[in-house]
Amino acid sequence: MVDFVYKSAYDMADYRKIIAVLRSPGGCPWDIEQTHESIRRNLLEEAYEVCEAIDEKDPEHLKEELGDLLMQVLFHARIEEEKGVFDLDDVADNSVKKLIYRHPHVFGEVTVEGSDDVVRNWDELKKKEKSQTTVTKTMTDVAETLPALWRAEKVQKKAAKVGFDWPDVSGALDKLTEETEELKSAIAEDDADHISEELGDLLFAAVNVARFTKTDPETALHRCCEKFIRRFDYVESQALAAGKKPADMSLDEMDALWEQAKKQEQK
Repeated sequence: MVDFVYKSAYDMADYRKIIAVLRSPGGCPWDIEQTHESIRRNLLEEAYEVCEAIDEKDPEHLKEELGDLLMQVLFHARIEEEKGVFDLDDVADNSVKKLIYRHPHVFGEVTVEGSDDVVRNWDELKKKEKSQTTVTKTMTDVAETLPALWRAEKVQKKAAKVGFDWPDVSGALDKLTEETEELKSAIAEDDADHISEELGDLLFAAVNVARFTKTDPETALHRCCEKFIRRFDYVESQALAAGKKPADMSLDEMDALWEQAKKQEQK
């Protein structure tokens, strides 16, 4: 029998304890086998599921998903605790000290006029903390594991802070058109590497437009995916009602139904 006290309600200490139990001899064979690398994807997936619960505005779902994400944090901390490297209290200690350091307007003598000042101070303190002595270093410190659209946006913001930016969105739109033409040329050449390069440039330019219009590119693309699925569902349902499958229809037939779907949304 494992050493765990059963209760009607549990707290953070219990959560930490149960992870230790699962990882201990006599615990769960699967949990014992896991490493940082083996559960790396789980951490990402749980973070995205938290975001989904936020978008749904469902408190119960959010509570559940935050718990799942927290389990990943506890799990990774436990792996290091078993090695004697650090534990969850060390994680908390590091984070609290960082928050105190980056909030001198709360815990120090610095005066701010508003949130813009807070962000500027935060960025400057972060640069000192991470020894970011060049703009390039601030760019290379942007995590490569971020979704590519968000990474592009963050890199562009670093450049914009030192004036390497278009005066307004028109410049970004012109660049988008330019990159579209360059992609067409690469496709005409039928050069896979060149196509990949130019497609990347086009996506980067599109993110620039999103940044100027204060649009989250990831959110915009997710919304586009949802819209595409919704419209295709209309196409498929109409086809099935007529005794057909989309695969048996011509592109013109499907496109006509697609236009109907668009009109339905506008009503």
